[in-house]
Amino acid sequence: MAVTNFSPLLGLALPTTGDLSGTWGTTVNDAITSLLDSAVAGTTTLSSDADVTLSTTNGSSNQAREAVILWTAGGTATRTITVPAQSKTYVVVNKTSSTQSIIVKGSGTTNPNNGATVIAGEKALVVWNGADFVKVGSTVSTVAIATANGFAGTNTNGTVTLTTTVTGITKGNATALSAAVAGTDYLAPPSGTAIMKANSGGALANATPGTDYVAPGTATTFTAQQTFNGSSSVLAATLANAAETVTISATAATGTINYDVTTQSVVYYTTAASANWTINFRASSGTSLNTALSTGQSVTVVFMATNGATAYYNNAITVDGTSVTPKYQGGIAWTFGTASGIDAYTYTIIKTGSAAFTVLASQIRFA
Repeated sequence: MAVTNFSPLLGLALPTTGDLSGTWGTTVNDAITSLLDSAVAGTTTLSSDADVTLSTTNGSSNQAREAVILWTAGGTATRTITVPAQSKTYVVVNKTSSTQSIIVKGSGTTNPNNGATVIAGEKALVVWNGADFVKVGSTVSTVAIATANGFAGTNTNGTVTLTTTVTGITKGNATALSAAVAGTDYLAPPSGTAIMKANSGGALANATPGTDYVAPGTATTFTAQQTFNGSSSVLAATLANAAETVTISATAATGTINYDVTTQSVVYYTTAASANWTINFRASSGTSLNTALSTGQSVTVVFMATNGATAYYNNAITVDGTSVTPKYQGGIAWTFGTASGIDAYTYTIIKTGSAAFTVLASQIRFA
């Protein structure tokens, strides 16, 4: 009896003369026609998340003969599908529900770079090239990454990962990315931790306590006028204690005495007065009190005069050199001081208009 042989690639029956007497139709249908049908249009569906070697047989159906390999597993690890290492064409559909890639390799090939990688969601035509299976046509696995315009990248099995060559803050010019320049494109932060200040060069620097701002908890001297407004229900300031500046001078009261209200709150002459005197109130030698005060503001100061045996006293008052008749405490102008004692004169000077002042004056005698 003649022996039926099989084709080397698809394993189709090759009947010989005189063979298959009475069974020719069955062999042709089952071992040739049906198998050829699956080789042209059949599908092998793989749903298990594992490496797999497709089955091969002669004269009967098998996985490796099918025209289409449909991968439907849902894993994440790359899986290998091993098929016979011989000439064959597959349409490979990676229909995974995850990010899984598959590699179609010929049996017996060990080079890790061989085989055709089909990434998740990809459909590829895979053919034997004499050494292993490869994809044909234009696929994402052949995409080249151009390193330019501030970008770089990698392409691994069709997965493109973009990176940038720029370090730090970036800027764009509608074409490319580049590194932003400190002091030109942005204010560079200074080192350390402090209150920041900007300079005319467009940079930030650490502010200096006592120079750029009043440091809390430290003694500070204010040279500019400070305004504390408070509100209709809250006082502007609360002082638990305060010291007033007293100018003590070994000077005898006489003539015209200039009282600079910006220098001190109290002036104390410790030498006995030699005559009655005029006291002139001003802000300082270069600034009038009219300039220093606004209408509706006042200032209160004290002048202490020492007397010897003769009781001299303050008999005239001027503001910025202009005579002012004061309002005396008790309504009576004093006409003498305290012999061998100290007289303390208190003056409240109220600005009522431009160069217009009301002065409230009192004299207290200490002996």
